[in-house]
Amino acid sequence: METFRKQGTQRAVDWEAAGLRWLAQAQDDGGARVAQVVSTEGELVIERIRETSPSRRVAGEFGAALAVTHAAGAPAFGAGPDGWNGPGLQGPAGGQIELPLTSRDAWGQMWARDRVMPLVGRLKKLSSAERAVFEKLAERLCAGEFDGSYGAGARPVRVHGDLWSGNVLWGEEQAVLIDPAAYGGHPEDDLAALALFGAPHLSEIIAGYQQVTPLEAGWEDRVELHQLHLLLLHAVLFGGGYVGQSVTAARRYV
Repeated sequence: METFRKQGTQRAVDWEAAGLRWLAQAQDDGGARVAQVVSTEGELVIERIRETSPSRRVAGEFGAALAVTHAAGAPAFGAGPDGWNGPGLQGPAGGQIELPLTSRDAWGQMWARDRVMPLVGRLKKLSSAERAVFEKLAERLCAGEFDGSYGAGARPVRVHGDLWSGNVLWGEEQAVLIDPAAYGGHPEDDLAALALFGAPHLSEIIAGYQQVTPLEAGWEDRVELHQLHLLLLHAVLFGGGYVGQSVTAARRYV
């Protein structure tokens, strides 16, 4: 097997490996293909994926497989991979910050308290009016106004957590997942992330997903809400236009 080696702290290595293994548990049931973990001793070693140009067929099959992975579920909203203790990590190697992994009763609570507001707290250049936008959004999220069927008592799905297009490798027969920040969440978390930087054949991915698990009505209007975690993470790490983009997205939902 050809392999790919990735350097990082032992905690970063273990975190990524835990997410890959957790997602891979769904493969035997038809879930999305996940890069195999070979070793975690001092560095992350995974199988090397031979990439090719993505096709509509593979994209549709990936969407269907992702729905199966999601359906594998998680013990709680915000919970990390099996056996993981403490916070996870988010962001690129060398610039990672903690990812809160607190079990919550509903998606909106988790999104507000563990994804949106901790990152807002790191943005020092927000005006008081801009900060108030996020605080109002957090109130609405915690009140369950965007939960749909993912409110209190619902079963969270098993999400990749950082599913921008660069973390999907396209082989000839299958798309393969890499570099997760996995947790129990909402299916639209992953699907919105795919849209953030333009995954190829996104419409086929969505169609394939919906053949297995239909999305809730109005999902198109919630895309920016479910992108907000990654937008804010980019704002914290890179600044620039991501700050304004995050504020604009939040304003849509207050």
